[in-house]
Amino acid sequence: MLVINDLSLYQIKDLRTIIADFSFSLQKDMRVALIGEEGNGKSTLLKAIAKPSSIASYMEIKGEIHTTGEIIGYLPQVLADGVLDQTTDQYLQQKVDWNQFDYSRFYDLMGQMEFPESRISKEIKLRQLSGGEKIKFQLLCEMLRNPTILLLDEPSNDLDLMSVGWLERFINALKIPLMFVSHDEILLERCANTIIHLEQLRRKSQPQHTIASLTYSEYVKNRQDQIIRQTQVARKEQEEYDAKMERYRQIYQRVHHEQQTVSRQAPSVAKNLKDKMHSVKAMGRRFEREKERMTQRPDLEESILVRFGETISIPNGKQIIDLHLDTLEAGGLVLSKDLRFAVYGPKKVCIVGANGSGKTTLLRRILLELESSNISYGYMPQDYSEMMNPEETAIQFLAKTEKKDEHTKVRTYLGSMNFTPEEMFHPVMDLSGGQRAKLYFSKMILDRAEVLVLDEPTRNLSPLSGPEIRQALRSFAGCIIAVSHDRKFIKEVFDEVLLLDQNGLQVVNSEQFLDEKRASR
Repeated sequence: MLVINDLSLYQIKDLRTIIADFSFSLQKDMRVALIGEEGNGKSTLLKAIAKPSSIASYMEIKGEIHTTGEIIGYLPQVLADGVLDQTTDQYLQQKVDWNQFDYSRFYDLMGQMEFPESRISKEIKLRQLSGGEKIKFQLLCEMLRNPTILLLDEPSNDLDLMSVGWLERFINALKIPLMFVSHDEILLERCANTIIHLEQLRRKSQPQHTIASLTYSEYVKNRQDQIIRQTQVARKEQEEYDAKMERYRQIYQRVHHEQQTVSRQAPSVAKNLKDKMHSVKAMGRRFEREKERMTQRPDLEESILVRFGETISIPNGKQIIDLHLDTLEAGGLVLSKDLRFAVYGPKKVCIVGANGSGKTTLLRRILLELESSNISYGYMPQDYSEMMNPEETAIQFLAKTEKKDEHTKVRTYLGSMNFTPEEMFHPVMDLSGGQRAKLYFSKMILDRAEVLVLDEPTRNLSPLSGPEIRQALRSFAGCIIAVSHDRKFIKEVFDEVLLLDQNGLQVVNSEQFLDEKRASR
């Protein structure tokens, strides 16, 4: 059994406690979802359990993590370049004990995961696998180790809609306890039965955690209901207290005035007023004690603020893009034929399709068309490093000049995205995936982009940020062209959903399409 006692994680660089006094035991039937805003320590906690040495250079660990006798299967959010350069055969050879290798289980797992045996090769490197293939292959290797605990960090990030349905079935069929991080609210709703919520209050100066034996939907509802109740009680008590204090101030001022005007020849009156003032001050002290016992408004982590410019406007008939490709190709392979993609006005279009169907390749072709137009556009790649200098700070990534006024504006936007002053000066390679996603959103806002081209924009954002992001993009007055497998994102934001396959792009009914994917479970 995994048992954690009084665990604290202290970030050495920023002299900041990420997690404090955390105690938890992972029971047999638990499927635990770790939730919280970006940079709050979700991935760090999984690493502290699975590979504490991997965070020793930047995180001080205090407390106890007991994993004696456990075999921990761990799926990281990102694979290091050295691992990506290994062949799939090398990776498998390192992971399994060939003296106890169970070939029957090997083929059974490959069948369950729909992972072709031909992809395990001395010629194919991990970086050549599609995003979904990487996830399935890593899970295959971890499950061959017969783990007693499984830790998954954003396992749905690179999966297509069909594969996300497979992942839900895989998680719910597990016979071992699980801890996982995911941005996918539907995955959380369908799979988690325990929630650990990591928060950073008061501008990330005070860590707080909540452990609840609830489903994700129940936790979110209970939390919101509790916030509403506590806020209402606090407001009522504050109003009653304010009324008492107003009466107290009136009495105090009257007695004080009488003391100032009493005749020196009336000692008995002066004594009575002195006694009265003593009683009045005692009343004031009693009210102060009452204030200390009053219900406080909920101390919550500040939500992110995403607001696109209200002055952005695209006429309904304006041509954004009109692209016709005989073939869509990548790496010498023809992915699709006779592809036509036309968008006019402030339309919101989402492109879906299987892993490897060419969605990202198509977005890059769309970007080439936009570059030759006079339209202001912003791009958020799936691989954040594609347009980021890893050595640049967050401020340098956003600021176009060294002018003081511009840096002040940039810091204001970063503050609205819950960056601390220290994090604003971190190189982007030290930021979490979610923080880098927020940098791209900030850049598009500051650049006043009229067209947003987004490749899996919600893949690293906290599910608690999801509603804010969806509302901001739904209200955006410009055009959005996106690739996503985030089901709530697709349902709530887009006017049109296009399925990309080898025969081009076809319009699909989003409700029906997503329900069919669910039915495939």
